Amino acid sequence: MAVPAATPPAPARRAHRPRTRWLVHVLLILACLLVTGPILFALIKATQTNQVVLGPSLVPGPQLWHNIKIAWSSADLGIYMRNSLIIAFAVTFGKTLFSLMAGMALVYFRVPFKPFVFGFILLTLMMPTQVLIVGLFDLVSKQAPPTWHALFSWIAHPLAPTPYGFNWSDSYWAIIVPFLASATGVFLFRQHFMSIPVSLADAAKIDGAGPLRFLASILVPMSTNTIGALAVIQFVYVWNQYLWPLVIIRKADRQVVQVGLNLIISTGQQTDWGLVMAGAILALVPPLIVFMLLQEQFMRGFALSAEK
Repeated sequence: MAVPAATPPAPARRAHRPRTRWLVHVLLILACLLVTGPILFALIKATQTNQVVLGPSLVPGPQLWHNIKIAWSSADLGIYMRNSLIIAFAVTFGKTLFSLMAGMALVYFRVPFKPFVFGFILLTLMMPTQVLIVGLFDLVSKQAPPTWHALFSWIAHPLAPTPYGFNWSDSYWAIIVPFLASATGVFLFRQHFMSIPVSLADAAKIDGAGPLRFLASILVPMSTNTIGALAVIQFVYVWNQYLWPLVIIRKADRQVVQVGLNLIISTGQQTDWGLVMAGAILALVPPLIVFMLLQEQFMRGFALSAEK
């Protein structure tokens, strides 16, 4: 008859746990250093002079505030960051608003062929901006219709080749309007609204609340975590845009921060990498602040999405 193995005493099991915890903490510290390594490297190089920055030295220098001041004023990084802030806040607000309304329509409204509409929305996730950039450039940059007749003809035949567009080159509209729709936001809000009982919508109708009142008074207060998660994603996405602003914006005073950093690199015969690193550190600050302000909603929003 086989004798079952004796379980180790409780003190031995407790002695095993600290070793495991030490290993977990060491691995987490190494992972944090690996992720934050480029940021720490840029921060150290931003403090060094132009003679030291190209060398292997990782000793912090005295030039941090000097490089930040030059990057902010002389290299016009302050103007680029202002433009990016305006565009990022506008796109984030617009995407959140339209995604809320689209998600509500797909859940609480009787939409013909609703599954096909939702499937088509998800299909747009597979079409990145780079695929549409030529057609989008033509639509945005061409001259507007000169007469009302030309405008109505353009609207009546949207798929026909036309010499007209919106004439939005070198404007904020060219970077804001094409990105106001978000398939990711529609998906998130649709999944969230499907977990809210339909009886709330019926009760709102009985009380005389219209769709907008139902959205503002009931759905929005119950969706703060999803709104926070989407806001962080979209703000960081718009803040990091590079290709489309580079193509459609020609005026330097309307350019965004990511293109502005590239302009700092391209200026002059010899690049001041300490200045570039200082600009990169400045460009990290707004997304970091937004994430810190919405961190709790961001984590809860994705936790709720994972549970569903």
